[in-house]
Amino acid sequence: MIETNRPAAAPAEDEPDLLRDQFRQLLRYRRLIALGVGTGLLGGVYLGVSTADTYVATADIVLRAPTDDPFNPSLAPDKAINIGSERQVALSSSIANEAAKKLGVSATDFSALRAGLQVTNPPQTMVLRFTYTAGSPAEAATRANAMSEAYLLKRQEALDVTRDKMVKGYQEQRDPVAKQLEELTKQTTGMPAGPARDAAYAAKTDQQSKINTLNGNIAKLKALDMTPGRVTSTAVPPHGADGPGLPMSLALGAAVGLALGLLGAWVRLVFDPAPRSEGDVARALRAPVLGSLPRGKADGGPLLAAGEEDPRLAEEFRSVAFRLAYDARFADRRRLLVVAPRGSSEIAAAVAVNLAASFAETGKDVLLIEADLRTPVLASQLPTDASGRPNWSKSKGSAGAQHAEAEWPDGRQLLVDAGESGSFDLIPGERVRNVPRALTSQRATRLISEADSPNSTVVVLAPPVLSYADALALVDRVDGVLVVCNPGAVRRTDLSRIRELISGAGGTVLGAVLHAPLPGEKKRGLGRAPKGGGPAAEDPRPAPPSAPSPRRSEPQPIPYEVAAADAAQHIPGDGTDTVALRTVRTGRR
Repeated sequence: MIETNRPAAAPAEDEPDLLRDQFRQLLRYRRLIALGVGTGLLGGVYLGVSTADTYVATADIVLRAPTDDPFNPSLAPDKAINIGSERQVALSSSIANEAAKKLGVSATDFSALRAGLQVTNPPQTMVLRFTYTAGSPAEAATRANAMSEAYLLKRQEALDVTRDKMVKGYQEQRDPVAKQLEELTKQTTGMPAGPARDAAYAAKTDQQSKINTLNGNIAKLKALDMTPGRVTSTAVPPHGADGPGLPMSLALGAAVGLALGLLGAWVRLVFDPAPRSEGDVARALRAPVLGSLPRGKADGGPLLAAGEEDPRLAEEFRSVAFRLAYDARFADRRRLLVVAPRGSSEIAAAVAVNLAASFAETGKDVLLIEADLRTPVLASQLPTDASGRPNWSKSKGSAGAQHAEAEWPDGRQLLVDAGESGSFDLIPGERVRNVPRALTSQRATRLISEADSPNSTVVVLAPPVLSYADALALVDRVDGVLVVCNPGAVRRTDLSRIRELISGAGGTVLGAVLHAPLPGEKKRGLGRAPKGGGPAAEDPRPAPPSAPSPRRSEPQPIPYEVAAADAAQHIPGDGTDTVALRTVRTGRR
């Protein structure tokens, strides 16, 4: 007895695994990353060239507030001076005008003079830093010093004007009081002693007190130290250009471009509808990825991979079959439905045939049912033999045996020689008038139930699940589904919809097999439908024209030479494609 286990429905990935997976996916967009790096390098070249002849000179000024006692620690300079306002004043046009007069700059160059100045304030200081950028070292230093001196001169003038206005205001208040005091003095000189004289002396004292107060304020203003500030660092001509240089600019541009390229690749990855990794497919289907067919080995050549010179493809199919054999969901019923999402079923047919061969290699009795009744081709592409094999789909002794030969499955069964893997039985598909009725008939149900026999396995190949509803009609009897897809040609929403449809029909997605793009998928691209309309027109597989089927007593499988000749003589669009879909084999009815 083989012990089986039930794998998780979806692989559990921790955060480092997801990050590594995303980083690997980012590397798929090499063109976008290269574009970002190229753009960054161009920006680095521009930065290096544009700053090659740029020179910067700096002058520092420490601001002071007017004070009568510079050693008084109770007076905080930051309370008396608004450093932000002073910075705006230093950048004003009045300062630039004063500097232009000193430098002899014309009116046409005035805007350029202002554009080269930058004034900053280091944090927690009363320092204004005048930084000037020019095309030569001497010009940068000269203009930086001129701007700082112009600012100090204008600030000195503003402080002097403010003090003069205040002094003048005190004097205007003092003059009327002094005149009144002089008149009172004249009046009290000849007055006799008494209450009137005492009142006059009191008024005189009050007036004298006011005059003394005003004189004190005027004297205090005139005694203020009005120095606006001092230059702590004079601008000197710089020794070199201010730019980082061409090598550093290129390095910075490459780093920034790489960051932009990775950001663009990440945005492209986020909005990419196609699953770009096995993890995306597993998360969309909520089932593990059982295998990935080698690139260049998934299309072309015979369907059977056994006996090929390169054994990688056959070993990959054996690995998928081994993982299915140890899955309890498959091992309990041994029924497998192989489908593609949409488009061509060429790779799905190859997967179904090679899985049947792999199961037969383990000693199981394998029956491969071609339930693709719209474009059946397996009988013409496999080495078959119909002699000496029991008909699994017959109803022995049944009164309706003659009627059972009229519709698919009609009892025709072929033996497929898989070389070293052994052999397995094939129930070939054929075109019928009503596909859903044929798939849901009692004969098809009895055929699929052959998996209930000991050591038996049934593999069913169905058309694309999103193109036709044929696969969903079989899910309730073949509940284990294997999805064969190209991650670059299918959307995550398609895989999620497949999972929902299969789960709603009572089936289970056992896993997925990934393959490289087919030539038609590379040209068509993701999400584009070929000209001609509906889903039935998507990547139809070429099929030989319908011919009368041999009777069960005289089986005549189609040899390779006949199939090749039919394919060579077939002309697409000559009308036989449509006629073949509507042909009914009346010879056995």
